[in-house]
Amino acid sequence: MTSARTLLTGGRVLSMDPAIGELPSADLLVEDGRITAVRPDIDATEVDERIDARGCLVLPGFVDTHRHMWQAVLRGSGADQTLDEYFATVLHTLAPRLTADDLHTGNLLSALGALDAGVTTVQDISNVDKPTEEYTDALLDALTDSGLRSVFAYGHGTEQDARRVRTRRLHSKDGLVTMALNAEAGSDQAIRRGWALARELDLPTALHVRGGRPVSRLHRLGVLRPGTVFIHGTGMEDGELRMIHDSGGALSVAPAIEMTMGHGLPPFAAAAAAGLLPSLSVDVEVAAPSDMFTQMRAAFQIGRFAALQGHAGPEAPLLTAREVLEFATLGGAGALGMADAIGSLTPGKQADLLVLRTDRPGVAPVHDATAAVVSSMDRADVDTVMVAGRVVKRQGRLQYAGLSRLLARAQDVRDRLAAR
Repeated sequence: MTSARTLLTGGRVLSMDPAIGELPSADLLVEDGRITAVRPDIDATEVDERIDARGCLVLPGFVDTHRHMWQAVLRGSGADQTLDEYFATVLHTLAPRLTADDLHTGNLLSALGALDAGVTTVQDISNVDKPTEEYTDALLDALTDSGLRSVFAYGHGTEQDARRVRTRRLHSKDGLVTMALNAEAGSDQAIRRGWALARELDLPTALHVRGGRPVSRLHRLGVLRPGTVFIHGTGMEDGELRMIHDSGGALSVAPAIEMTMGHGLPPFAAAAAAGLLPSLSVDVEVAAPSDMFTQMRAAFQIGRFAALQGHAGPEAPLLTAREVLEFATLGGAGALGMADAIGSLTPGKQADLLVLRTDRPGVAPVHDATAAVVSSMDRADVDTVMVAGRVVKRQGRLQYAGLSRLLARAQDVRDRLAAR
């Protein structure tokens, strides 16, 4: 149950709200799942719970705008794979062997791994080719059971099943789990049909784009619409990122995977030149860890290297730690159409937040709080995580009763796949 009134006291607040800024020591009041006050010395004598955040950082929960969550059950199995090898091994060989229970295990494991690392919202790009109600419901049940705020981007299924999910399971825009459509490219006819379904069901869309002029193609076909998350965006021709901006779309960058699998240079400088605030994403856990600290560091290092070495153009600015933290919070919220609900510690928004300890030897002393988050911290520093006012991680421990059983199921899946 969500406490009606929870008070976090004495934390160093990185609000990500320009009107509030960074507060060296402040309290944060949560009432009925929403932030109602952020300021020093809040007088709240009648609260259900107090969380002592002294000596800690308090900031918005991280937002991951693109993750294939079912693949958590295959974690680390493709660390050395190129993109083509990933397609052949993970999507075409291992995925067909997974049962509905396996997919439930993968989605739930990914969701809990996200929460453990302070990621409070994930867009699940559900690209497993199992177009039956049993498999779809297994994926959805895991998300709803986890306590994670998530967007279920339905893909590789049937129009009939997508309509069922929309009308029977994810009809509300205000639930903790909402729906989008993974509208991947294909023939012109398939594109028009898929995007027409998104309009019919009133759903945002997401798709992978890489190289060439894929956004221009959508424009030519008359389907380009606001609220679309374009994933990767590497190596595209001039004007494509500007077209994303002008259409009301957003960009999701997965810097760790894009570099290790060979998608191309993450387009941070080009996105800035096009007026886009990128978001960050884990992508596939077969080859990348599921925390946002890894993605922020990869983005920071790649973006600065590209600018310093001239790979991002002669006028490319150097990324700052503050900008990268914005990618992981406000950028993600905006990309998913949730900027009015999450992404900053603003009164009235959902209480999706995390408390980071600063007293570990790998972090202390903290001179610049933002730089510490981006350059020094990891999931071990995540002390407390809250989603919609509910504490899902407390004093470094996930509050999920079935965790040991879930881990045992994941081991069973691994052993069964290895035996084959």
